[in-house]
Amino acid sequence: MDVRFRERIRARERLLGTLVSLDAPEIAELMRIVGFDWLFLDGEHTPLEAPSLQRLLQAAGPDLPCLIRVPAAAEAPVKKALDIGAAGVIVPMVNTAEDAEHVVRLARYAPRGTRGVGLGRAHGYGLRFRDYLEKANEGVSVVIQAEHALAVEQMEAIVRVDGVDAVLVGPFDLSASLGRPGEVEHPEVVAAIERITTVCRGAGMPLGIFGTDARAVRPYMERGYTLIVAGVDTMLLGDAARRLLEELRSPA
Repeated sequence: MDVRFRERIRARERLLGTLVSLDAPEIAELMRIVGFDWLFLDGEHTPLEAPSLQRLLQAAGPDLPCLIRVPAAAEAPVKKALDIGAAGVIVPMVNTAEDAEHVVRLARYAPRGTRGVGLGRAHGYGLRFRDYLEKANEGVSVVIQAEHALAVEQMEAIVRVDGVDAVLVGPFDLSASLGRPGEVEHPEVVAAIERITTVCRGAGMPLGIFGTDARAVRPYMERGYTLIVAGVDTMLLGDAARRLLEELRSPA
């Protein structure tokens, strides 16, 4: 949990992050050294499970907030992600206001929600239990993903849900839901993202987006998107290795 990080999201401060998919604490440690503002730990599309995610959080340390993308808007994954010490959750496929309300309840202790009470890393393994409980409802970030045509249709209602801190656009799943898988620059996909942008900006809702590189996200940064996810650890490693090999193989 990081109360200050949630405040920064809600204040629409530009926060630059990257996506971590590898079960290697050294990756999180290296990204901290590089200077990213936050990390997107992907528990949806990767093999990462709670023990691996906890090691990544430990390597990131207290100065590099991490949001965990859970596999679904369900009690167990949300509870587990928060109990191991994530600054908050990113929840995929939130397509209606009811979905968003459900997510917020899962991430909040009673009486504001239904989050179960346990003793984990977030609670100092029990040594800081009371302190954590007193601050968690205000400190945990809830980011929902707009990545389906249904979410685009329901965006006006979604942004009115109290407790949602940001909407993060997932252009690849969005493109698939529109019958254009991977065609994130297709006019239909661009138009859907434009609608999300217009509605969120009108409501004062912070916006985020994922892109595979700086070129992909820069146009959105220029449009006021602030919660930025650029690149994936595997792609960063692979691209750097490929460039090195090409240089080595080229004539001196």
